Amino acid sequence: IPLVDVKAQYAPFIPALQERFAEVLESGRFIFGPEVEAFEREAAAYLGVPHAIGVANGTDALVLALEAMGVERGDEVVCPAFTFYATAEAIARVGATPVFADIDPVTLNVDATTVAAVVSERTKAIVPVHLFGRPAPLEELAALGVPLLEDAAQAFGAPGTATTGVCSTFSFFPTKTLFALGDGGLIGCIDGGVADTVRKLRFHGSRDKQSFELVGTNSRLDAIQAAALRVFLP
Repeated sequence: IPLVDVKAQYAPFIPALQERFAEVLESGRFIFGPEVEAFEREAAAYLGVPHAIGVANGTDALVLALEAMGVERGDEVVCPAFTFYATAEAIARVGATPVFADIDPVTLNVDATTVAAVVSERTKAIVPVHLFGRPAPLEELAALGVPLLEDAAQAFGAPGTATTGVCSTFSFFPTKTLFALGDGGLIGCIDGGVADTVRKLRFHGSRDKQSFELVGTNSRLDAIQAAALRVFLP
């Protein structure tokens, strides 16, 4: 018995998916384009954030969000001791040091008291994880006065998430609440400047493929996956 039967989840939508994929094939627009732009608008509206930026996967979402928030080598970032590896991996990838805080044994989410105990003058951000879709204690964490980056990979649409942290990141891996038919990710931003930086970082540090302002990477949500996500989102 599979832990998650992905096919059972998408089977009822196959006719709608085939129709949407045919439209993408007919358009010939596979990178960025109207499907990605439409999904970003619809996801932002659903989440209640002013900006949503599609990226290649949930891990890239964390890395790009940290970079856009100015986290760099020598900084410390607090995260839960109980989470998927990508949370701490993303912190290390930007050159910062993951600092682990213990979890609440009931909620399994990071405990604000243990976070407070490890915050230092080098702490640049806190990354609470909404584990298994259950929101972390965002109000208590925000009261510590350190910028939050919400790792909401497993919690798309969970009440109370995405609007406290400077950024929130999501994974569309096929086992997630909102899933794609492959890899995909999203960054929600409440700060327009950070959102603009994320958009550049996901495409080699450029807005227009003419002027390159930052050292970025290649991390784009493709049109086929955006089309599938637009079918599943409602």
